[in-house]
Order: sequence, then structure tokens, then C-alpha cells
Amino acid sequence: MARDVVVLDYGSGNVRSAVRALERVGATVTLTGDPHAALECDGLFVPGVGNFHACMAGLAEARGPRIIGRRLSGGRPVLGVCVGMQVLFEGSTEPSDAPLDGMAEWPGTVERLPADVVPHMGWSTVAAGSGSRLFAGVEGERFYFVHSYAAQRWTLEATGPFARVAPVVTWARHGADFVAAVENGPLSATQFHPEKSGDAGAQLLENWVRSL
Repeated sequence: MARDVVVLDYGSGNVRSAVRALERVGATVTLTGDPHAALECDGLFVPGVGNFHACMAGLAEARGPRIIGRRLSGGRPVLGVCVGMQVLFEGSTEPSDAPLDGMAEWPGTVERLPADVVPHMGWSTVAAGSGSRLFAGVEGERFYFVHSYAAQRWTLEATGPFARVAPVVTWARHGADFVAAVENGPLSATQFHPEKSGDAGAQLLENWVRSL
């Protein structure tokens, strides 16, 4: 049965490639900013291109934090991509005339990569976290990155008898190790663009769609 996926349209760049990539792996895809559709779909895909704070402003205008929060409280899957991943953290050091906090679904601040060449643009391998479902079958593959900022630490752990399953964290490196992907219950995200990552990206998206 085809799964219903909404690509959240909140003014963040050209997202037609994401729509096409999800359709190719069997999803029924709608590009919309309609809150009801975003709440009721099987999976919500949150894109993000450009400045962290501009993306947060667009998401706030589209009620994105509320939509994402309500979905997660009900255990409904969300996949954030690129800056759509970064905004899930508490904040960013990226310059802005109107800085905004992130959604704080995960602790930590997104920081500029300490590399000789920034942005990090091109194909890089990742070190998939143990037990990853997103990377099943593509654990050793390369994925396409375009970014200057990333989360370079991960501090959220599942502890105690009533804690959720520990998040699966995937890493990559450009000047420093950084978080390339996270799988945390219904909330997943990638710093790279799976929709631009060829066959490996298509397999990752298919893995996510199949899990919905």
C-alpha cells in the first residue's frame, strides 16, 4: 500500500526534487503548507535550504513547530533534511539580523564547520550508527552534502528504566566530525540531501517510506 507523504511547503527553496524522489520510491506525495494535511499524513518530510534563522522564520509562519510537535507527541514520523535537520536543535551560531531559537527537539547548537574549505559541498561517506534502519543496505555508501554548519556534538542519551530507545546517530567528517543523520523514534533527520544522493539516497528514502 502506498504511503501518504507531505513535503512541507514553507518557502524553503526548490523542493520539487524531493517530491520526485519520494514518488520514485513509491510514496503518494503532496507538496503543501496545509496544517491539516501535514498532521494527518503517514510521513512528514521537512526540507530546509539556506540560513537557519530564515528557515525557522518560515516554519514559524507555517506553524511548522506546532505541527511537528503534535506529530511527534502522537508517534507520527517526521524526516528533516539539511537545514530541516538543523532547526531540530536548540539553536545555531549562523549570523542573522533576526536570530531565532531552534525547535529544541534535540539538545545542542549548530556551529560552523572548522574546515579549510566551507561550504562542505559534494559526496562524502558516512559512519552509520549501529542498528540503523534508515541506512539498511547503504551503510558504506556516499551521500551528497551542501552545508557550512552542522551539529558537532551529540548529548542526548536514553537512560533510566523508563527511557526511550537510545537514538541511532550517524557521523561524517569535514574539518571535524559532525552529525550526518539521527534516528530518534518517530523523528529522523539527515544533514545530507537524500533526494540528490543517487541510488543510495533513493534506498534511504525507500527505507523511511517503508517504515511509515
